[in-house]
Amino acid sequence: MIERRKQMTRDNVSRLINWGHWFAFFNGLLAMIIGSRYISSVGQPDSLISWGYLALSTIGHFTFLAFIVYVLFVFPISLLLPYSKILRGYAAFIASMGLYILLYDTIIYDDYGIHLSPFAFDLAWQDLNALLHSTSYIITPLAIIVIELTAANFIWKRIDKIQKKQWGNKVVLFVGICFVSSHLVHIWADAANVTDITRFDDAYPVSYPATARSFMENHGVDSQADMDETEVHKTSNLQYPIVPLQCKAEKAQPNILLLTIDSLRADMVDDVTMPFLSQYADKSLKFTQHYSGGTQFDSSMFTLMYGLQGNYSDKKDFDIIAPVMNQELTRQGYQLGLFTGRTATELASMGAIFNGFTPTISESDDGTATTDLKNIAAFNQWQQTQTSPWFSLINLSAPQDYDTPVGFLGIETVKSPVPLKPAQKVLFNQYRQSLKFIDNQLSELLPTLPQDTIVLITGTHGQVFTSDIEDARRDLSPSNVKVPLIIHWSKMQNGEINYRTSHYGIAPTILSKVLGCTTPSEEYSSGRSLLEPNSESWIYIGNSREFAIYQKDEITVLSRYGKYRIYNLDFNKRLDKKMSAPELIQVMREGRRLYQN
Repeated sequence: MIERRKQMTRDNVSRLINWGHWFAFFNGLLAMIIGSRYISSVGQPDSLISWGYLALSTIGHFTFLAFIVYVLFVFPISLLLPYSKILRGYAAFIASMGLYILLYDTIIYDDYGIHLSPFAFDLAWQDLNALLHSTSYIITPLAIIVIELTAANFIWKRIDKIQKKQWGNKVVLFVGICFVSSHLVHIWADAANVTDITRFDDAYPVSYPATARSFMENHGVDSQADMDETEVHKTSNLQYPIVPLQCKAEKAQPNILLLTIDSLRADMVDDVTMPFLSQYADKSLKFTQHYSGGTQFDSSMFTLMYGLQGNYSDKKDFDIIAPVMNQELTRQGYQLGLFTGRTATELASMGAIFNGFTPTISESDDGTATTDLKNIAAFNQWQQTQTSPWFSLINLSAPQDYDTPVGFLGIETVKSPVPLKPAQKVLFNQYRQSLKFIDNQLSELLPTLPQDTIVLITGTHGQVFTSDIEDARRDLSPSNVKVPLIIHWSKMQNGEINYRTSHYGIAPTILSKVLGCTTPSEEYSSGRSLLEPNSESWIYIGNSREFAIYQKDEITVLSRYGKYRIYNLDFNKRLDKKMSAPELIQVMREGRRLYQN
């Protein structure tokens, strides 16, 4: 008798587990339906192969998520409480909650461009009325719970018939093939740079498609596919620019030199460390509260050239769409020259930022300081041969590596104005030597430029005194993002601009003040002209995974996992307070503004 009861219990548990598997599969199908909303936010695929990838990814991803929820929350209860009525009600509740969360995530992603996280939840909770503006968001949850209860009972009553048809193994095999195939296709797409597939990387929550680009490059396989630079995703909902630019070229077109110096801190441009640049700034327009757009060369240059928030840099559309500033310079007959120590592979990985430029890449085994010398020499030779107006971008990198050329006679060491550890003190003074080297080069370069040249000098980012590159990249403190900006132009009065500005304003300034563009900057940029105080009281610095939002009285730093911390403006004290939602909501919506649904 006891054995029979045990057997009945085992049979009942087995039946419940079978039921649970089919119930999970049903919820995977429901999750696919709700998840289709993400596609409208990102934009539909352009080709049959991308549609095929998206179908494989959708089936594999959402059924996998449904199965994980089942394993974590329902399967243990099947063993502890093997009572069908209790389990069906409980499973319907858990499934409904999972679908509610997914539905809420689609709303947040559509509005802010990010998935649910502690930051996103707090932000959305304070913006709930604006997000849930339709009655469908009230009716839909009620419909979901009704569907879940109906499906739970329907599957339970027919579980024996379903089992007799032996569909289980076929379904598992089909879903498994979809899951594995989607990752294999993505490995190929990532290696071949098929952006119509890789642009869906962040579309689904908790999605981490497999990649193989670094592996293939390390083994000598060319991972760069030929791409049509003029191609635009036919079904992408990106509108950049929102309207075509209206520009009228000036009769006298000035040359433009943009000098970007890696790791140039704003507080180091003084009479002791960089005396020439300090005096040059006094004879120019100097921006005293200027911020870069990122803590790395690529993220900072994206914000400078496009004039857009750094979170747009993760969008694959910009792998093939050049900045409107590049396009307009080319249209007006400018010759574009790029002088850098970055390799061709590094430049290619940055997408279309430098499309239209003729790159001159300098290399040296003696360090970045020697490379910088070669860059300046190459520019001098290039600009002497130009017969039409030119726009040149020179990138100098020695300060980032604390480098100086062999035999360089620097300046005396000084005490740091802020407390530093012994190793940091060494880096601080070596950093100053590197800046002095750069200052010497500028003193030789700038006086020789043609008189009609507009000169812009800024840092790609600041510097924190650490030898750990990853620590430096993740540091979003003012030391690492506050940089100088100096504009020298005979038509511009000397003086200081003391309101806060950022790299976002450089492209709109060149387009409006130099290239004669009358189109409002909000039609193509997140910034405004540097010569006009910005109406926004915040600056977005970083990319979509790690970023900081500089506000009037505080700095909000977001981690890659969605956790946030709030600091004072000196970044030396963490504030125990909630985020300022209205401004942050504006920030996140600005990051979606160019994607029109």
